[in-house]
Amino acid sequence: MKKLFPYIALALALAQLLLILTSWVWSAAMPLSGVRSMLSSEGIRWYLGHFAELMASPFLVWLLLGAMAYGAVVRCRSLQGNSYRSSRARLISMVFLVIYVGVVLLLTVSPHAVLLSASGLLWPSPFSASLVPITVFGILMAAILYGVVAGTFQTLSEVYDSLVYGLRQCAPLLPIYVLFMQLFESFRFVLP
Repeated sequence: MKKLFPYIALALALAQLLLILTSWVWSAAMPLSGVRSMLSSEGIRWYLGHFAELMASPFLVWLLLGAMAYGAVVRCRSLQGNSYRSSRARLISMVFLVIYVGVVLLLTVSPHAVLLSASGLLWPSPFSASLVPITVFGILMAAILYGVVAGTFQTLSEVYDSLVYGLRQCAPLLPIYVLFMQLFESFRFVLP
């Protein structure tokens, strides 16, 4: 799969170039169409002036959090061990997850729960906005707890390295993310 990433990146970059040229030609040929040119002064100001804020989306945060959780799950080796120690660690991690889910339910299910919206709804609410981080945090903590109890994480450095490992594994996706967001937001700018 990683061998496809350069080709995906190239396709996204070419699509961006095509969009830039098409928006320029379209806006010049049909000025009343509402299509905005990315090569106009407005388009260049928009692109350069908003680049950082366009890249900083919740999806990027989810990607990074998911990568850290992935690293912790892989490095704690919860799926490999069958010893008494790993069975005990798995049990303790499951108990943690049950308690964690219980706390999240208490924060969402009761009538005046903290994570409900002002009107008492679950969707949209602070809970729905934080569903991915809540889920990833639970998985991350369960994996770290497993690693500590099973003995695969014996130092704080090993725990930290597992998080970095996940980010290293995710790194090939970051250029694709940047190119995809650039193309997506450019479409939103160009089209009326």
